[in-house]
Amino acid sequence: MVDYTSKICVACSADATPATTREIEEFLQNHQDWFLSTEVDFPQLQRVYIFRNFEEAQKFANLIGNLAEKEGHHPSILLEYGKVTVRWWSHKIKSLHINDFILSSKTEEIYRLKS
Repeated sequence: MVDYTSKICVACSADATPATTREIEEFLQNHQDWFLSTEVDFPQLQRVYIFRNFEEAQKFANLIGNLAEKEGHHPSILLEYGKVTVRWWSHKIKSLHINDFILSSKTEEIYRLKS
């Protein structure tokens, strides 16, 4: 299993190579709380996090926002009472890239450390 949390997100250009089906399947097998979103025409990694209340959910969403700014790669974050939905994908290629695996893994790490 690849340790994506130790990797650094690198800027993705419009001609970047998307993740392969095999890479996506491997990531999902090793990160079973994540799934491919089918809400749009291109793949996105999605995970729902549950919290006791709005304040905890908001703090987590802010931590993910801070991570996104630091790494220069930004997800969709939906904040609800006791719940945060995070979706990662690479906007420029409208697909998944290694950056999405890195940031999804770092999102998990933040959740584990704050729970």
